[in-house]
Amino acid sequence: MWRPTARGIQEVIFFSRWLLAPFLVGLFCCVLLIIFRFFAELFALVVQLPGITWHDLVVGVLTLVDLTLVTNLIMVIIFAAYENYFRQLGPASRTDWPEDLKRLDFGDLKQKLLGSIAAIAAVDALAWFLDLDKYSDTSKLGWAIAFPLMFVIAMVLLGIADWFTRLSNKSLE
Repeated sequence: MWRPTARGIQEVIFFSRWLLAPFLVGLFCCVLLIIFRFFAELFALVVQLPGITWHDLVVGVLTLVDLTLVTNLIMVIIFAAYENYFRQLGPASRTDWPEDLKRLDFGDLKQKLLGSIAAIAAVDALAWFLDLDKYSDTSKLGWAIAFPLMFVIAMVLLGIADWFTRLSNKSLE
Protein backbone atom coordinates (compact mmCIF):
# COMPACT_ATOMS: atom_id res chain seq x y z
CA MET A 1 0.00 0.00 0.00
CA TRP A 2 2.75 2.44 0.93
CA ARG A 3 4.76 1.82 -2.25
CA PRO A 4 2.05 2.95 -4.73
CA THR A 5 1.31 6.00 -2.57
CA ALA A 6 4.98 6.96 -2.41
CA ARG A 7 5.30 6.49 -6.16
CA GLY A 8 2.23 8.68 -6.72
CA ILE A 9 3.65 11.42 -4.51
CA GLN A 10 6.94 11.17 -6.35
CA GLU A 11 5.16 11.53 -9.72
CA VAL A 12 3.19 14.56 -8.52
CA ILE A 13 6.35 16.23 -7.23
CA PHE A 14 8.22 15.45 -10.44
CA PHE A 15 5.35 16.79 -12.58
CA SER A 16 5.07 19.93 -10.43
CA ARG A 17 8.23 21.31 -12.03
CA TRP A 18 6.02 22.33 -14.94
CA LEU A 19 4.35 24.86 -12.64
CA LEU A 20 7.52 26.90 -13.10
CA ALA A 21 7.03 27.18 -16.89
CA PRO A 22 4.55 30.13 -16.80
CA PHE A 23 7.00 32.08 -14.65
CA LEU A 24 9.81 31.49 -17.15
CA VAL A 25 7.55 32.61 -20.01
CA GLY A 26 6.67 35.68 -17.95
CA LEU A 27 10.35 36.42 -17.37
CA PHE A 28 10.97 36.11 -21.11
CA CYS A 29 8.18 38.66 -21.66
CA CYS A 30 9.92 40.92 -19.13
CA VAL A 31 13.10 40.68 -21.21
CA LEU A 32 11.10 41.91 -24.22
CA LEU A 33 9.75 44.80 -22.14
CA ILE A 34 13.26 45.71 -20.98
CA ILE A 35 14.50 45.63 -24.59
CA PHE A 36 11.73 48.07 -25.50
CA ARG A 37 12.61 50.27 -22.52
CA PHE A 38 16.33 50.10 -23.38
CA PHE A 39 15.75 51.45 -26.89
CA ALA A 40 13.28 54.07 -25.61
CA GLU A 41 15.92 55.28 -23.13
CA LEU A 42 18.60 55.19 -25.83
CA PHE A 43 16.40 57.17 -28.22
CA ALA A 44 15.62 59.74 -25.51
CA LEU A 45 19.32 60.03 -24.72
CA VAL A 46 20.21 60.56 -28.39
CA VAL A 47 17.49 63.19 -28.82
CA GLN A 48 18.60 65.08 -25.68
CA LEU A 49 22.32 64.72 -26.41
CA PRO A 50 22.94 68.23 -27.80
CA GLY A 51 21.46 69.90 -24.72
CA ILE A 52 22.65 67.72 -21.85
CA THR A 53 25.73 67.93 -19.70
CA TRP A 54 28.41 65.29 -19.44
CA HIS A 55 27.02 64.37 -16.03
CA ASP A 56 23.53 63.74 -17.46
CA LEU A 57 25.05 61.70 -20.29
CA VAL A 58 26.85 59.46 -17.80
CA VAL A 59 23.66 58.98 -15.78
CA GLY A 60 21.80 58.09 -19.00
CA VAL A 61 24.49 55.58 -19.97
CA LEU A 62 24.35 54.09 -16.45
CA THR A 63 20.61 53.62 -16.91
CA LEU A 64 21.32 51.64 -20.09
CA VAL A 65 23.97 49.59 -18.27
CA ASP A 66 21.48 48.93 -15.47
CA LEU A 67 18.85 47.68 -17.93
CA THR A 68 21.47 45.42 -19.54
CA LEU A 69 22.51 43.96 -16.18
CA VAL A 70 18.89 43.30 -15.18
CA THR A 71 18.32 41.52 -18.49
CA ASN A 72 21.46 39.46 -17.93
CA LEU A 73 20.18 38.47 -14.48
CA ILE A 74 16.82 37.40 -15.91
CA MET A 75 18.49 35.35 -18.65
CA VAL A 76 20.73 33.56 -16.13
CA ILE A 77 17.63 32.65 -14.13
CA ILE A 78 15.74 31.46 -17.22
CA PHE A 79 18.58 29.27 -18.51
CA ALA A 80 19.41 27.84 -15.10
CA ALA A 81 15.77 26.99 -14.37
CA TYR A 82 15.33 25.46 -17.80
CA GLU A 83 18.43 23.33 -17.38
CA ASN A 84 17.68 22.30 -13.80
CA TYR A 85 13.98 21.58 -14.06
CA PHE A 86 13.03 20.77 -17.63
CA ARG A 87 15.78 19.29 -19.72
CA GLN A 88 19.45 18.55 -19.69
CA LEU A 89 21.01 20.89 -22.20
CA GLY A 90 23.31 18.30 -23.76
CA PRO A 91 26.45 20.45 -23.79
CA ALA A 92 28.36 18.03 -26.02
CA SER A 93 25.92 18.61 -28.87
CA ARG A 94 25.83 22.41 -28.35
CA THR A 95 29.22 23.63 -29.54
CA ASP A 96 27.85 27.14 -30.15
CA TRP A 97 26.95 27.71 -26.48
CA PRO A 98 29.31 29.56 -24.11
CA GLU A 99 31.35 27.32 -21.79
CA ASP A 100 29.88 28.96 -18.67
CA LEU A 101 26.37 28.01 -19.75
CA LYS A 102 27.34 24.40 -20.44
CA ARG A 103 28.75 23.79 -16.97
CA LEU A 104 26.52 25.95 -14.76
CA ASP A 105 26.02 24.32 -11.38
CA PHE A 106 24.17 25.59 -8.32
CA GLY A 107 27.29 27.16 -6.78
CA ASP A 108 28.08 28.98 -10.01
CA LEU A 109 24.46 30.08 -10.27
CA LYS A 110 24.56 31.60 -6.78
CA GLN A 111 27.73 33.50 -7.66
CA LYS A 112 26.32 34.73 -10.98
CA LEU A 113 23.04 35.85 -9.41
CA LEU A 114 24.71 37.64 -6.52
CA GLY A 115 27.29 39.15 -8.88
CA SER A 116 24.56 40.49 -11.16
CA ILE A 117 22.58 41.88 -8.24
CA ALA A 118 25.70 43.50 -6.77
CA ALA A 119 26.54 45.05 -10.15
CA ILE A 120 22.99 46.37 -10.55
CA ALA A 121 23.05 47.82 -7.03
CA ALA A 122 26.49 49.36 -7.64
CA VAL A 123 25.36 50.98 -10.89
CA ASP A 124 22.27 52.35 -9.15
CA ALA A 125 24.43 53.67 -6.29
CA LEU A 126 26.77 55.34 -8.78
CA ALA A 127 23.86 56.93 -10.64
CA TRP A 128 22.41 58.09 -7.32
CA PHE A 129 25.80 59.49 -6.29
CA LEU A 130 26.13 61.39 -9.57
CA ASP A 131 22.72 62.98 -8.94
CA LEU A 132 23.53 63.76 -5.29
CA ASP A 133 22.82 67.47 -5.76
CA LYS A 134 19.18 66.63 -6.63
CA TYR A 135 18.55 65.02 -3.23
CA SER A 136 18.13 66.92 0.00
CA ASP A 137 18.83 63.92 2.27
CA THR A 138 22.40 62.82 1.56
CA SER A 139 22.41 60.37 4.47
CA LYS A 140 20.81 57.87 2.10
CA LEU A 141 24.11 57.72 0.22
CA GLY A 142 25.48 55.49 3.01
CA TRP A 143 22.64 53.05 2.41
CA ALA A 144 23.13 53.28 -1.36
CA ILE A 145 26.76 52.23 -0.88
CA ALA A 146 26.10 49.64 1.85
CA PHE A 147 23.50 47.80 -0.21
CA PRO A 148 25.86 46.55 -2.95
CA LEU A 149 28.54 45.86 -0.33
CA MET A 150 26.14 43.44 1.41
CA PHE A 151 25.93 41.43 -1.81
CA VAL A 152 29.69 41.47 -2.26
CA ILE A 153 30.14 40.16 1.29
CA ALA A 154 27.48 37.49 0.63
CA MET A 155 29.30 36.50 -2.57
CA VAL A 156 32.61 36.16 -0.74
CA LEU A 157 31.03 34.09 2.05
CA LEU A 158 29.22 31.82 -0.42
CA GLY A 159 32.42 31.47 -2.44
CA ILE A 160 34.33 30.42 0.67
CA ALA A 161 31.56 27.98 1.63
CA ASP A 162 31.55 26.48 -1.89
CA TRP A 163 35.35 26.23 -1.80
CA PHE A 164 35.22 24.34 1.51
CA THR A 165 32.48 22.07 0.15
CA ARG A 166 34.48 21.24 -2.98
CA LEU A 167 37.60 20.74 -0.87
CA SER A 168 35.82 18.32 1.47
CA ASN A 169 34.25 16.47 -1.47
CA LYS A 170 37.71 15.96 -3.00
CA SER A 171 39.05 14.63 0.29
CA LEU A 172 36.18 12.10 0.45
CA GLU A 173 37.02 10.71 -3.00
